[in-house]
Amino acid sequence: MWSSFHPLLSLASGAIGALQQNFNTSHGVDTLSSNQFAQFVPYTEFARAAYCTPGKIQGWQCGDACDALPGFQPTLTGGDGDGTQYFFVGFWPPQSAVVVAHQGTDPLQLMSVLTDFNLNVIIPDPTLFPNVPSGVQIHSGFAQEHKKTAPQILDEVRRLMAQHRSKDVILIGHSLGGALAELDTLFMKLNLPAGTRIRGVTFGTPRVGNEAWSSFFDSQIAEFTRMNNKRDLVPTVPGRLLGFMHPRGEVHIDSNGLAVACPGADDGTDVQCSDMTVPTINQGNIFDHLGPYHGVFIGTIFCTP
Repeated sequence: MWSSFHPLLSLASGAIGALQQNFNTSHGVDTLSSNQFAQFVPYTEFARAAYCTPGKIQGWQCGDACDALPGFQPTLTGGDGDGTQYFFVGFWPPQSAVVVAHQGTDPLQLMSVLTDFNLNVIIPDPTLFPNVPSGVQIHSGFAQEHKKTAPQILDEVRRLMAQHRSKDVILIGHSLGGALAELDTLFMKLNLPAGTRIRGVTFGTPRVGNEAWSSFFDSQIAEFTRMNNKRDLVPTVPGRLLGFMHPRGEVHIDSNGLAVACPGADDGTDVQCSDMTVPTINQGNIFDHLGPYHGVFIGTIFCTP
């Protein structure tokens, strides 16, 4: 596995930043080259590994996902997969980066929550998100789940940064785990030293907060990619009519398996991006939520022994 993934690992460091620089100011979609698309595979494998039990992660013996990322050093695991989602923190030597990954959840269960018109939003906890502008609001359920683990994860990230003299932190997740990784991305930005490189990569992520959240997030985070697969309906909820909005950084995989980078925060006009591909929930496909993301499926059943 190392022989096939080593070239990707050497390129992955620049993948997110390059996409942001090239596409954030674009007026239309841009098709990713096969090389650009492939650079996201390591992050996909981390997202898949997050569905594996802490016992498998502690020894980095989680099957294909762990085999694809040799040398990763997990140092903190947690969660029970029920009341608290699994998560892990560790050091990734090929990138000299600290990685945090969060487990997602059953997409059918997640959809039932996110299509409830009585969704509650709250102001981010100022002890976790200092100096956030007034008007910023986030989904209360995501906020509560994030708060369960945020302090201990931050402590471990700081410890690993000091131990390895690293200034690079990567936040990763799929589904609910993607929402937690999005929250983590801004949380780390606001709590780690200036000059720390913060990168977020999420897959099939629902909307986390309102337009003020999206705007503030974009003003603070230079490197963020949210990858959506085909007709996955999870990224389309909670709806924009309820006041929710994604930040920038969508990469959408189309029905032919090609990936395009979409402009803007929550593009609603381009037929190659999620909003127009899945204009209503009834036109979505929940199975696309699981993948494939460049050949990799993500979910509990894909945590191979």
